[in-house]
Amino acid sequence: MARSDFGSVTGWVSSRAMTSGGRLRVTVEKNALSGAGGLISNTRIPDGTAYELGFDIQFHSQFDWSRGGKVGFGLGIGNGNTGCNLPTDGAGGTLRLMWYNNPSTNRVYFHPYIYHQGMPGPCGSNFGKSYPTSGSIEKGRTYKIHMYVKSNTGNNANGHVQLKIDGQAVIDQSIRWTTNDSRRFINNLSFHTFRGGKADEWKSGTDGYIYYDNLYVRQISK
Repeated sequence: MARSDFGSVTGWVSSRAMTSGGRLRVTVEKNALSGAGGLISNTRIPDGTAYELGFDIQFHSQFDWSRGGKVGFGLGIGNGNTGCNLPTDGAGGTLRLMWYNNPSTNRVYFHPYIYHQGMPGPCGSNFGKSYPTSGSIEKGRTYKIHMYVKSNTGNNANGHVQLKIDGQAVIDQSIRWTTNDSRRFINNLSFHTFRGGKADEWKSGTDGYIYYDNLYVRQISK
């Protein structure tokens, strides 16, 4: 359906996705990281300078947190930098979501995972934000995710990034996504669900299941 609607969808692995109870269930496979054990799917969307999206997410009641991973839908700007490829040329950025099991605090939480012009590196920025601000996310609970991205112009920090979870603002601030105006347009809907990180501590010895529902994507301005 996505290919029919948008004409360009990459990275879908049918064996790791199924419909369960009216929801999409994605399997993140044991002993594997990144695309080797999950989904790294990208869909080309019409160029725009502002988009919003939303979706529901739930981790299975027996899900093994391991160290963490990327989850759900996100938005890409210009070259859509990911994978510790810092956008030093000012030609790309991304907003995605992670879950993270912090060994120093024994908390499991969501945080934004952002690539943007001027980021410190070595990989995506989280701006020190997390949800919840105390305690941990829960297996078996449905969380409502909302994202908003607005492009900036030139070298100005007049873009915007917003992530809300269950109506609570996790990050909501101005940002400089790019400095190359020819690459300032939001053009990609990502669906990245996998464990990692790169080290073995991010792996799990069991298959895990993550459920998605109620996706919407809206172009707000061209």
